[in-house]
Amino acid sequence: MVNHFTSQKSKTISKQSPVKFSEFVYERPDLAAFSSGFQQLLSKFEQSNSFDQQNEVIQEVNEMRTELESMYNICYIRHTIDTKDEFYEQENNFYDQMMPSYQALVSQFYEKLLQSPFRQELENKWGKQLFVLAELAQKTFDPIVLEDLQEENKLSSDYVKLKAGAKIIFRGEEYNLSSIQKQEYSPDRATRREASEAKWAFFAENAAAIEHIFDQLVKVRHRIATKLGFKNFVELGYARMRRSDYNAAMVANYREQIRLHIVPIATELYERQRQRLGVDKLKYYDQDVRFLSGNPQPKGNANWIIENAGQMYGELSPETKAFFELMRDNDLMDLETRPGKATGGYCTFITNYKAPFIFSNFNGTSGDIEVLTHEAGHAFQIYSSRDIKITEYQWATYEASEIHSMSMEFFTWPWMELFFKEDTDKFKFNHLSNAISFLPYGVAVDEFQHFVYEHPEATPQERKQAWRAIEQKYLPHLNYDGNSFLENGGMWYKQNHIFTVPFYYIDYTLAQICACQFWKKNRENHEQAWKDYIRLCNAGGSKSFVELVKLANLYSPFESDSVESVVGVIREWLATVDDSKF
Repeated sequence: MVNHFTSQKSKTISKQSPVKFSEFVYERPDLAAFSSGFQQLLSKFEQSNSFDQQNEVIQEVNEMRTELESMYNICYIRHTIDTKDEFYEQENNFYDQMMPSYQALVSQFYEKLLQSPFRQELENKWGKQLFVLAELAQKTFDPIVLEDLQEENKLSSDYVKLKAGAKIIFRGEEYNLSSIQKQEYSPDRATRREASEAKWAFFAENAAAIEHIFDQLVKVRHRIATKLGFKNFVELGYARMRRSDYNAAMVANYREQIRLHIVPIATELYERQRQRLGVDKLKYYDQDVRFLSGNPQPKGNANWIIENAGQMYGELSPETKAFFELMRDNDLMDLETRPGKATGGYCTFITNYKAPFIFSNFNGTSGDIEVLTHEAGHAFQIYSSRDIKITEYQWATYEASEIHSMSMEFFTWPWMELFFKEDTDKFKFNHLSNAISFLPYGVAVDEFQHFVYEHPEATPQERKQAWRAIEQKYLPHLNYDGNSFLENGGMWYKQNHIFTVPFYYIDYTLAQICACQFWKKNRENHEQAWKDYIRLCNAGGSKSFVELVKLANLYSPFESDSVESVVGVIREWLATVDDSKF
């Protein structure tokens, strides 16, 4: 996952003068002083009588945004690293309340940018995408929703904190939502069943609190949407996600392509898994255990993984060698799970230092390697586009950003033996199988969110019923074995994105279709595939999603036959693997 809150300029890390993350300076921004200075720049922009003068102001605006956003990102990282840290919890609360006011200032900047008498010259300089993004941003904010945005931020933080504080007692030991996963992956069926039941008991016991948080989130998001002139939150959600060249109808058609062409393949893969495990029926606690011999696991600890990752990225390309040395030498990764650490994984960017940062929760599973290469794909993209002199272009749009991460997972396949040794073939089969099996779940999450925001009046029970119906449509293999919480439609409670970044999840599936194309191209011609990938990373967010896909010589997932064509090759590859030997 990419945390899209970035900016540009100032201090730069280098091997000659390294600055470790612990040395990054944090100071809470003075909002009053910032607002005053920003307003002065807006006036200066408006009063400029030439393109050159307005272009200069844009750079000054970028510098101001860089400073504030860098402070936000340093705070965000340190807060998620330790949600029990009282100082950064207070700072995080400050940003929850302050960022909508900052958004209001940026909205004013966009308004003046769009009204510029030198717009054509500015567009020639920076490209049309800046103005497309400005127009989308204008749709997402008005001062009348300021307090609502503050409430939305607080509710999202409440959910993150609730999950981060999970204490799951399993066989006399305490786990969190990340560390319990290793027990859920146990080849011993009784162990994984008991671990899964313990995890879901946490969600069941906290169901009232989670339902309350989400119910309030839906209500406040619907309120924001209607105040901004939308029928409901769906269209506003798309604008927030910076989607300019596709809409909900196109996404619905894409979901149908997944149902038609992917669900049958995923069902076949689950049947192969059932046979490998030797069980009569595949139950929910079996689903994450792919092999009776156990899932592939990295053969060392976090430090060992980083050492081998250094070799891998050193050999992949000169660009990735320099990138990973910067990440490693400056402690720009926090990878191991700990009590009080937020769940999940993400990459963000501290622009003052031109520094990507990777956050994850290693737990001894193959996911440690997958999340490292995934987030490294995000980090490598922002590293590649770090010198673009416009804030909005450093990150790509969300779904394009996931192409970078998911494709990096495949580009690193030749080095997986470093991590998995004799289980390398097992890992590759599992990784590619998971890429296909994930797609139906990804579109299920998306369809659920469309239901939620098209029916904001729905009760918590009605939402759970809707989720259960959508599950049965896209995930017909699921068997909850009498677990009442899951059978009543509670599985989605675990999914951070549904709470914190609505409508994000479809992005993973769109990107997965593109990443699978890179998997195919890389097998046919690595040199050309890598050139296309580098070109994509260097472009940052200077183009829309469909334009970036074209720039990388990929087919858009929205083309009628793109889903069917790419999975056909993968289906053939999977069929050649004798997975019974695993």
